Amino acid sequence: MPGGPRGLQNRCRFPIPGTEVGSIPILSALVNCGLAITDCGLQNVTMTTQELKNRTFEFGVRVISAVEALPKTETARILGRQLLRAGTSVGANYRAAARARSQADFISKLGVVEEECDESAYWMEVIVARKLLRRAQLKELLAEANELLAITVASIKTARRRHGRKQ
Repeated sequence: MPGGPRGLQNRCRFPIPGTEVGSIPILSALVNCGLAITDCGLQNVTMTTQELKNRTFEFGVRVISAVEALPKTETARILGRQLLRAGTSVGANYRAAARARSQADFISKLGVVEEECDESAYWMEVIVARKLLRRAQLKELLAEANELLAITVASIKTARRRHGRKQ
């Protein structure tokens, strides 16, 4: 992968405050938090727990910026609140998973991360469908939600396989 994971930059419509170019690394391959991924058909790349914590945190910050860009209507306020809740909980729940007390607890907590990533994508799709923001404004953020979802699903599968071998 040219330039490694940190070399690939996503041009972000909703920049992260305090970053020089307002972007976060986006990987062209599926990665996870150090667990091997073999069933996804994509190139295996390893991401540390801290790197995924940072990535999910930055996703939450970008979600906040997207919600702040919504029009000031009742519908936008309600949909924005839903997106805000789901999008910011991705990182919080991943942090909880990283501190899991057992493999079963880890798998369970990653399941919550999976649900929140998918819900975030859903609310972004509704916002675009209602034309509250243009598709181009949410394109990269929606792609990141889907990448985080794929990473989480692959990590759950790998953790389940490992957990099954230990029993």
